[in-house]
Amino acid sequence: MTNDTHTGMTTTRAVLFHELGGPEVLTVEEVPLPAPGPGEVLVRVEAVGLNRAEALFRAGTYYYPATLPGSRLGYEAAGVVEAVGPDVTAYAPGDPVMAAANFDFGVHGVHAERVVLSQEYVVPGPAGVDAVTAAAAWLTYSTAYGGMVEAGGLRPGDPVVITGASSGVGTAAIQVARRIGAVPIATTRGEGKRRRLLDLGAARVITTESEDVVKEVRRFTGGLGARLVFDAIGGPGFSELGNALEPGGTAVLYGWLDRRPATMPMNWPITVRGYANGAVVRDMEGRSRIAGFIGSGLRDGSLAPVIAETFEGLERITDAHRLMESNAHTGKIVVRVRRP
Repeated sequence: MTNDTHTGMTTTRAVLFHELGGPEVLTVEEVPLPAPGPGEVLVRVEAVGLNRAEALFRAGTYYYPATLPGSRLGYEAAGVVEAVGPDVTAYAPGDPVMAAANFDFGVHGVHAERVVLSQEYVVPGPAGVDAVTAAAAWLTYSTAYGGMVEAGGLRPGDPVVITGASSGVGTAAIQVARRIGAVPIATTRGEGKRRRLLDLGAARVITTESEDVVKEVRRFTGGLGARLVFDAIGGPGFSELGNALEPGGTAVLYGWLDRRPATMPMNWPITVRGYANGAVVRDMEGRSRIAGFIGSGLRDGSLAPVIAETFEGLERITDAHRLMESNAHTGKIVVRVRRP
């Protein structure tokens, strides 16, 4: 944080982009940092987590457009409250917090050294959890819990097919399913990530390059099919995934890694739901339920974010995005904020 002696304005460094494109369009620049107003908190960011949504956003393929020029970026961060505005009673300086990812990140993007956010845009950080772990926890676990449990109705004993299982949300979904007593069936492209997914708790790993997902799910479930499909991919393959469900099962589509139109499964009766995490985390009660689930899971060890790599300094944001787009990693990519 710096103070301009000529204008009296406080600034901070933040990740910006001025045009759409690949990781190379990202820059780190000084931006104005206002004092927190009514209902707002000033957060000193200690670590940020990357999500596929941010790559789509800077490329112009997210479901809402970037605010160009000078678009902000970032849904996920962990840090400490430095100051609060009038009427803020839920937080005080020194409190650990996480960004709740319930905002337009073109305007409020949290990939920065400091940010001012509405108190509705943060949740308490789990006690005793370091910033890197916290930065990797909220969005992945809230998406997995919200999509599978709250939207999908996942119950103990239910087989659930988790696609894109080596992603941040995918690895979190395996742990969430295990924590509630469900049976996670993970899919991944090739053999390279099979052992890691089994070690994380997948009951079965299906490699889509060499195995038929529907046949293998049917085989594993004794011909019955899965109770739930939790799909990050969409596209024409979404229809085929429906054939892996038991009659009356549910398919939850929460991502669109395949940009082609998703095709509706036809093996009715099934339920198909499109899940957006904001539907749960915009509501204070929803945020409280999820924060309680995540916090207790981190404390008892049943939830442990899988961190693929930690980069040091916001200046490494381009490298972090390149790794994310390579798809060579398993779990979350985190950038620790280092101030010059």
